[in-house]
Parts: sequence; structure tokens; C-alpha cells
Amino acid sequence: MVITVDDDVRDLIISSGQDYRVCTACMGPALVPVSVKHPKESDIRIPVGDHTLYVSRVQSMYVSRVTIDMVYEDEDIDSCPAFYVYH
Repeated sequence: MVITVDDDVRDLIISSGQDYRVCTACMGPALVPVSVKHPKESDIRIPVGDHTLYVSRVQSMYVSRVTIDMVYEDEDIDSCPAFYVYH
């Protein structure tokens, strides 16, 4: 299994200074900071500069390339139950 990461996604991760994760969300695969959806032990880890891109085990079966259009905007995050945090 090879998952490629587009250069603009690499640039986003490096410039943001944080790790990201590809996970399952309402509109398909979502690329979000780990502050939105924490990584799991079963995730695939892809080094990006000094950071890590985590890809969920479920999404790793379907995604061969991580693209910038997978980024979820704040309004998408707020409206998707997959990102609700219960305390």
C-alpha cells in the first residue's frame, strides 16, 4: 500500500506547524488537524517534515493519494457529527 501526499498538502502541514489526519467524515475522506480528530494506534503514519500525517486504517484501504481538496473547512467541521466531541 503506497499513499502519496501532494506537495500542497505537505506545504500546508509544514506551514501549520501541526500534525494532520485523514479520517472518515460526512462528505468522504477528511484532512483535519489532529486537534480536531486525534490519531489512533492503528493509523498509518507518514512523515512530513518534522510533522506526521496520520491516515486512518479505514481510509488507507481506499485512499492512494492525499490531496488538498480533502481539507475540511471550519464550517464543514462544525456541521459534521463525525467531529463532535463528547465530554
